[in-house]
Amino acid sequence: MTAPTIQRLPTFDELPIVEGAPPQSAWWMFGRDDQVGMFNLQTPEAIVDAARLVQKGALFPLNWELELPNPPLYGRGALRQTILRRPTANDDVLDNFFPQASSQWDSLIHVGHSQYGFYNGVTQAEITGEPGSRGGIENWAKRGIAGRGVLLDMGRYLASQGTPLDCGTDTRFTVDQLEACRVAQGVDIRAGDVLIIRTGWTSWYLEQDIVKRHELANRNTLKAPGLHAGEPMARYLWDMHVSAIASDVPALEAWPPTPATGGFLHEYLIGLFGMAIGELWFLEALANDCAADGRNEFFFTAAPINKLAGIGSPPNALALK
Repeated sequence: MTAPTIQRLPTFDELPIVEGAPPQSAWWMFGRDDQVGMFNLQTPEAIVDAARLVQKGALFPLNWELELPNPPLYGRGALRQTILRRPTANDDVLDNFFPQASSQWDSLIHVGHSQYGFYNGVTQAEITGEPGSRGGIENWAKRGIAGRGVLLDMGRYLASQGTPLDCGTDTRFTVDQLEACRVAQGVDIRAGDVLIIRTGWTSWYLEQDIVKRHELANRNTLKAPGLHAGEPMARYLWDMHVSAIASDVPALEAWPPTPATGGFLHEYLIGLFGMAIGELWFLEALANDCAADGRNEFFFTAAPINKLAGIGSPPNALALK
């Protein structure tokens, strides 16, 4: 079904725009049957404009190794590979594959709002893994993801201000800090963009010993930087009307989330807005190139796995400049 044309995107204060939708939600903005969410803003015109950003033929894959982090976070399991060998050919079998253990997309059925449920009113009973299942990652896979990407390099920005980020803490980036970074790095953010925020966490992780890695794998002792949760951040991200937001940290928002620090931002972004979240992306080569040429915009593509009722997927994301 083709999404309805939106003449003017509503502000956060104008949500909801459809009668009966939950407060502060974008439910049914693209139609009652929509299962794509804010990726609807990646229109053919926007894709053509973004493709013009490819000027030097540089490619930056954004997937981390599937084997990292090791041990996996949040109780997820480690991938097991069996190589099936023949004299002149090989095949392999992947077992214990958690699609969200490494670099990942969170689909629109990964997290719902604690009171109102999943985006656009999808219910648990409709997430079946059988034909007719609703809300899964396959909807993005079949549509395709492409458009303009922009990078906010918070790691570099904070270092330039004399306050380098300690990636072993739950430092929470405020709206004011993100805006200051955006201005300092000359980034303009447009409707439909994929906003990517670098901290340097994945590179920091590679420097840690096995004792520290086991500490990070325990969700009760894990601390990681990220966005400050709560309504001000939700308002900021919605009013930019980005299609997705991704980072190189475990949860996009700072971990652990607590009621005192704004709750769980995923509920706003995925559950109410239909906005894709990416986590644990490896951004170092892209960030280095953006710092070198002063151009923090690029053509962005991603191809999540086409799995019926998929809850998440490796992003299979590329930035092209």
